[in-house]
Amino acid sequence: MPRLGDFMTEGTVVRLAKAQGDNVGQGEVIAEIETEKLNYDLEATEGGVFHPIVDEGATVAVDGLIGYLLAEGEAVPEPPQAQTPSSAGSRAAAIPPPRSRPAAATNGDVVPSTPGARRLAANLEIDLSQVTPSGPRGRIVEADVRAFAEQQQADAAPKLPPGLPEPSESKPLRGMRQTIARHMKDSLANSAQLSYSLELDVTEAQRLRREASQGQDTITLADVLMKACAETLKRVGAVNSVLVDGTAHYFDQVNIGLAVALGDGLIVPVIRDVGQLNLQQISGATTDVSAKARDSKLTVNDVVGATFTISVLGTVDVFTPILNPPENGILGVGRSVQKPAVRDGEIVIREMLTVTLTADHQVIDGAIAASFMRRLQATVERPAALFR
Repeated sequence: MPRLGDFMTEGTVVRLAKAQGDNVGQGEVIAEIETEKLNYDLEATEGGVFHPIVDEGATVAVDGLIGYLLAEGEAVPEPPQAQTPSSAGSRAAAIPPPRSRPAAATNGDVVPSTPGARRLAANLEIDLSQVTPSGPRGRIVEADVRAFAEQQQADAAPKLPPGLPEPSESKPLRGMRQTIARHMKDSLANSAQLSYSLELDVTEAQRLRREASQGQDTITLADVLMKACAETLKRVGAVNSVLVDGTAHYFDQVNIGLAVALGDGLIVPVIRDVGQLNLQQISGATTDVSAKARDSKLTVNDVVGATFTISVLGTVDVFTPILNPPENGILGVGRSVQKPAVRDGEIVIREMLTVTLTADHQVIDGAIAASFMRRLQATVERPAALFR
């Protein structure tokens, strides 16, 4: 199990991309690892035959064994009872077994079964004496253990309320989806969230953005808004804060998280010290972290330390974002649209954009939130300073 950040202590193997006995080339993905903050594709550092010693769903300590990459015909070592990072073999595909599960240690001695079936039963905490064998001479094989586990899951599936039609598919929340669900529930349960919306005229900002990009669109409107937020947060410092264990902490440095949509959820990589970056630097940073997020290359250090978050949904006009704890503020950005507006007594067509600030009322009162929004509006609608 790789250490993906300074604060990581364990990870969960949410998917094994290779099966027992598969040939793996250097750089190929062998497993998907999930931490509290992100999912990460674990790549083989060299080629070999893959022999996993944990099953999908196993939680493994940093430097604990996930499996081995061995030469063709090389015997698989017996999983150690306890192992430290220094004692791990140089070709191990990761580290000590996951928090030793109490899986019927004696079953393998009593019930005829393959080594793989015994390891899988140990990981899933399944009593092999309850599994129906299908292997030669009445031996239990891995497929038998998996079938038993699937049947247990089906038997334990929650019953739907009466009157609902038969579902076409039922999918338990797992991996990143499960983590997002838990964080969102915790966010709403532990904060007093209130949202404030305001319409911004981004006509001039868009013109200057296109000029600065020299026709290449290297600078996006989201980059401009990130810079504007950083300038506004420096002036309304109460919003640039976090709430931890009943204490509000305020910061001079502005670290902005940028919500990035993924196929099965979203991730929030962090751009650090945005107030010290110009627009070209912000554009480069957001492009880099967005690509790393979509390629599962982010580390834990890339997704911690935000003091404020921006979430962009360019397909809707307005939405109310949910706070990303422990932050006290998040800005939801909708799509920009051409619409009529009154300027100097005349109706003109302007490019307008609705933004919504969600703030924790435990820390940020309505007057402070309104001040932030008005200052943000002034900064965006008179944007020349942002492009210097």
